[in-house]
Amino acid sequence: MNNSKHTALAGHIWSVADKLRGDYKQSEYGKVILPFTVLRRLECVLAPTKDKVIAKAEELKDNEDIDAGRWLRRASGQSFYNTSTYTLKKIANDAGHAAEHLLEYMGSFSQNAQEVLEQYEFARQIKKLDNANLLYEVLGLFADLDLRPIELDEEGEPVLDEKGKPKVVVSNHQMGYIFEELIRRFAEQSNETAGEHFTPREVIELMVNLLIAPDDDALTLPGTVRTVLDPACGTGGMLTAAEEHIREFNKDATVKVFGQELNAESWAICRSDLMIKGQDPENIKFGNSFSDDGHMGAKFDYVLANPPFGVEWKKVKDEVEAEHETGRGDNRFEAGLPRINDGSLLFLQHMLSKMRPAEWVPGDAGSGNPGHFKGGGRVSVVFNGSPLFTGAAESGESKIRQWILENDWLEGIVALPDQLFYNTGISTYFWILTNRKSKGHQGKVVLLDARQHFAKMRKSLGDKRKYITKDQTQELTSLYAEALDAASDVEHPLHSKVKVFRNTDFGYHRITVERPLKLRFEVTEEALTALGASKPVQKLAYASEFIEAMKPLTGHHWATKSEAWVALKDAVVEAGLTWPAGTPFNKALRDAVGVRDAEGEVQNLKGGAPEPDPELRDYENVPLEEDVEEYLKREVLPHVPDAWIDHDKTKVGYEIPFTRHFYVYEPPRPLAEIDAELKSLEAEIQALLGEVAE
Repeated sequence: MNNSKHTALAGHIWSVADKLRGDYKQSEYGKVILPFTVLRRLECVLAPTKDKVIAKAEELKDNEDIDAGRWLRRASGQSFYNTSTYTLKKIANDAGHAAEHLLEYMGSFSQNAQEVLEQYEFARQIKKLDNANLLYEVLGLFADLDLRPIELDEEGEPVLDEKGKPKVVVSNHQMGYIFEELIRRFAEQSNETAGEHFTPREVIELMVNLLIAPDDDALTLPGTVRTVLDPACGTGGMLTAAEEHIREFNKDATVKVFGQELNAESWAICRSDLMIKGQDPENIKFGNSFSDDGHMGAKFDYVLANPPFGVEWKKVKDEVEAEHETGRGDNRFEAGLPRINDGSLLFLQHMLSKMRPAEWVPGDAGSGNPGHFKGGGRVSVVFNGSPLFTGAAESGESKIRQWILENDWLEGIVALPDQLFYNTGISTYFWILTNRKSKGHQGKVVLLDARQHFAKMRKSLGDKRKYITKDQTQELTSLYAEALDAASDVEHPLHSKVKVFRNTDFGYHRITVERPLKLRFEVTEEALTALGASKPVQKLAYASEFIEAMKPLTGHHWATKSEAWVALKDAVVEAGLTWPAGTPFNKALRDAVGVRDAEGEVQNLKGGAPEPDPELRDYENVPLEEDVEEYLKREVLPHVPDAWIDHDKTKVGYEIPFTRHFYVYEPPRPLAEIDAELKSLEAEIQALLGEVAE
């Protein structure tokens, strides 16, 4: 299809929006135009076999023992069919009964096509259009739209080109491009929903490049077959981009795309896209990937997604926890569970469970063959910053990161510019993971800083104010491919943008540093009030007399606990009262009259070990491979010589502090420069005020 014809078709479809203004909001145009586009395309695809399907339906109508759907699909030559004698042209020519006939026509489609149209709430839109006297006009526009896959002659036979092949009118690939263009235009018209249904095209292209780049050579082989899954597929943009990218290497490659989507309208759009491009729409499942895995047990070559940032998983809590605890299903959540208000790392575990298994094929040291992986899969996902570091040591998030790194699945993380997406301006990251790392990447993780690779948009779309250019996409793709060399070569022009770490570099021991509790002891009015309110004293029959007996000691102080206890006990006994016994009382008394003092007496536990002071307790993260006692000697004891590590409280944690690794110190501006700028601004303000006064 040449550009002029493509433009004409897109313009013809888009012109329907002009007729909807007033009766529909901009954000609702897609509910009319997208299903009508799907309907017309399906009609054009089925046209060559329409008579055959109608005849077969008539033949089978009284035979209940036969799977009619199977025979009708065979007659249509497609994964769907329609048994009605109506066409959009015939319906448009009967304006008085258009709504009635159109609903009947829709009801004659196979179930899989009807499900798609139902999710658009198409029947409701038809009635709304009919009530607004718009249905006839909209029908007429779409009935005249030529979306035939191939050109047919008057006998219904394909018209052949000069090479003897059927003459293409709108191929499946071209139809997918038109449909995607419509989705994008509607998303841009409706900024409030764009982020929910649409990932910017240039972001998808870069993501797919990084996902597939290591397989460039393999994809060119004859008979190439690749499967692609997006478990949060939205309208299917990532699946489309992945398919297109693979076909760039091998136009004859077989690419099978699969997906799952929770939003009904997005699911319908994605399934529509597959139907009009000749893919199997049954591969797109409807439902929540966490609680109702539509592809249970299936494995894929590539898995990619842009799941909602910070999605809460409270609604599926029971199902997720059950799979985590019992390992039922695919045992997707074995590593751990993140916080209930952010399911990002649940998505990642789900995606990793879908990777095709990899088998290590040993090499021959004598021949210089190091060995390689056979099979395997690759994963790419868009996250915000929180999955990098949220969660303390041994939390669910930390355990998931540990599980990924210890399995050597994390290949790289790419930091993207902010303000790339329609509904958020926050910073985002690509995670690229695989179970078949190349020899050079094994045991390593690449961090690539692409935050400055952007161009500013002339006009913002929601929160999207930046985009990645084609040249920048190519540069980043090349840089990621040569990351190991770029990180080690200080002469490389983008050396500062790439760093390579060992998996263990992201692990740490969370140590608890204790210091002894040191007290001096004194009686004050506040101390006696606190002691009198304590439970052990309140239980005494002589509580008020007990406190009264100690009042003469107000203002007295002692350096040691034993001295204080002797003086207090003597005062109580002298008053004719019994000195209470037991640990609860002694603790309450010490809490009341003990005062923290750096020069005070060290308090000891039973057995003689110093008692730790909770208020002086501190925590340190020590690199995983460093000896914690050596760290204590070097970093802590020079400042607090009496500190020690409570090894029983040591935990292992994993985090990826991306920003810290790329931080570059920028010295503050000189005071003279700031002062000069302030004076300049003051002069400018004075001049403006002078103009106002005149």
